[in-house]
Amino acid sequence: MRLLYIHQHFATPKGSGGIRSYQMARRMVERGHSVTMLCGRGVDGQSGLSGPFTRGHRRGRVDGIDVIEVDLAYSNKDGFLKRTGTFLAFMLRTSRLVFTEPYDVLFATTTPLTVGLPGILGRWLRRKPFVFEVRDLWPELPRAMGVIRNPVVLWAMGLLEWASYRSAHRLIGLSPGIVEGIMHRGVPRDRIALVPNGCDLDIFSSAAEPWQPQGIRDTDLLAIFAGAHGIANGLDSVLDTAAVLRRRGRDDIRIVLIGSGMRKAALVERADREGLHNILFLDTVRKTELVGLFKRADVGLQILANVPAFYYGTSPNKFFDYIAAGVPVLNNYPGWLAELIETHDCGIAVPPANADAFADALVRFADDRAMTRRMGDNAFHLAQHSFARDALAEDWAEWVESADQRPARRVVSDA
Repeated sequence: MRLLYIHQHFATPKGSGGIRSYQMARRMVERGHSVTMLCGRGVDGQSGLSGPFTRGHRRGRVDGIDVIEVDLAYSNKDGFLKRTGTFLAFMLRTSRLVFTEPYDVLFATTTPLTVGLPGILGRWLRRKPFVFEVRDLWPELPRAMGVIRNPVVLWAMGLLEWASYRSAHRLIGLSPGIVEGIMHRGVPRDRIALVPNGCDLDIFSSAAEPWQPQGIRDTDLLAIFAGAHGIANGLDSVLDTAAVLRRRGRDDIRIVLIGSGMRKAALVERADREGLHNILFLDTVRKTELVGLFKRADVGLQILANVPAFYYGTSPNKFFDYIAAGVPVLNNYPGWLAELIETHDCGIAVPPANADAFADALVRFADDRAMTRRMGDNAFHLAQHSFARDALAEDWAEWVESADQRPARRVVSDA
């Protein structure tokens, strides 16, 4: 089978982004299929390609995957209008490639939602099977966050969402809430598979020297957040907690925020203004380097803004990276991840917008290191037995393969 795979934010383990698409594409290659990945321009060699762009793209082979990287840069620091323009431009360029690249099945994964259009065109104009993977519910999330208020834009996004879901032969949701959201748009449950994000145990169990940022003492409790610094992440709640800890005189608890995004400059300015020296900001760290920091970390922070649509409608990469590294998780919103944490005793879930409860949880981790280690062991056990990437990738691959509607080839034995 020839799979045309569209993911604007594709990244390899050498980059800093999530590597779900890399791992899934590699699994298809291992199963004997050919995979062509269409992606946008990443940072830090994220796609695995190097060299100049020719006529707006460059092409090469990365670990058995044929990668076509479109010369459209994207950054979490970009404003809304610039990001929207990048999404639309990528949609148009990949839509053209749908008519020139040979393939048997087209697979597209959000975000952005606009990657659904190439799949729709392939389904109805080329009559090719289309599999659509939904990582976030749009336009529900931007509407709930108040990021998009224009009724015409919301209507257009809703129409694209409906058309993408109804055009796809198969769908994949990354969380229970996403599956429910797809069903609410009229898609039968038997056309949807739940395949959450997974744990890259081979990466996080690899030999790596533990390291910590300058200024952190060996005896400090180190809590880390590794991810985007955007509106959706609600990282002001972490600064609120840092202020509570400072007032309590808990200088033995340090928080490190790793990543970039449009809110980062404002967060750094606030921390400086309020003298929150117990918080440290780091630039984006490649996943291969992040492993050593995770080996030193005591707690992983799973933080989102208090938006009910997030409770069951997200499947954050960072949560699965934390538990793959055996790091207990401190979560600040209710939902399916909070339920997992409580059921498996692999961290602490606190109510949203409650800096005192957040601070209390960090103090518990700091004062009871035996509990912290036990929760870390439970986190790793959960990663191994419920979210190992290998097992999830097999489920994913079988579901994608089932969309191939060509007659099975007859194999003639030499016997």
